Amino acid sequence: MSKSDNQIQKDVLAELEADPSVRAADIGVEVKDGIVTLAGHVDSYAEKWHAEQAAQRVSGVKGVAVEMDVKLPGENQRTDADIARAVKNTLEWNVFIPNDPIKVMVEDGWVTLTGEVPWDYQRRLAASSIRYLAGVTGVSNQLVLKPKPTETAVKASIESALKRQALQDANAIKVEVHDHDVMLSGKAHSFAEKELIHHAVWNSPGVWKVTDNIRI
Repeated sequence: MSKSDNQIQKDVLAELEADPSVRAADIGVEVKDGIVTLAGHVDSYAEKWHAEQAAQRVSGVKGVAVEMDVKLPGENQRTDADIARAVKNTLEWNVFIPNDPIKVMVEDGWVTLTGEVPWDYQRRLAASSIRYLAGVTGVSNQLVLKPKPTETAVKASIESALKRQALQDANAIKVEVHDHDVMLSGKAHSFAEKELIHHAVWNSPGVWKVTDNIRI
């Protein structure tokens, strides 16, 4: 039985109140046909992001529309140049992110990242590492992955991971690669083995998306 909009609204409000990163009193919640609209003013981009994640965690939610504004307190007001310097410093200090290929643009506190990185985790980490910087009102992650994956490379990653843990032969897993997307099928012996295969694929350079059809 599907939830009513009224129940979804109550559950989203409860989830917001349970999240210590969010001040639920500042956020209005409306629900229509399972689509949640979040409105109001928050003090930081991080709070806005956490509110959106909280709403998405609630069962029955079909979509989330974010109409919240980031209104920074007076002490957090910073110029775009200050924010750009803080972003560059954060990226430089993070040993997992190749800073040189990443370009930073800031307009009214909104940070846009462009450039190429070898790995998907670097792309995601670059955005998440600047989410909590004072003065940031939003982040557009336009980083792209440099190399395209090949079936041979992805299979090699899976085989190496399985061999390290003395598990099944990688030939039991079928790998299809279309541009930067990888589709997996076949059979694994356990959920843990399936997770290991999934992790190995994401550790292959150039992978943007993984469709996992592996059976257990």
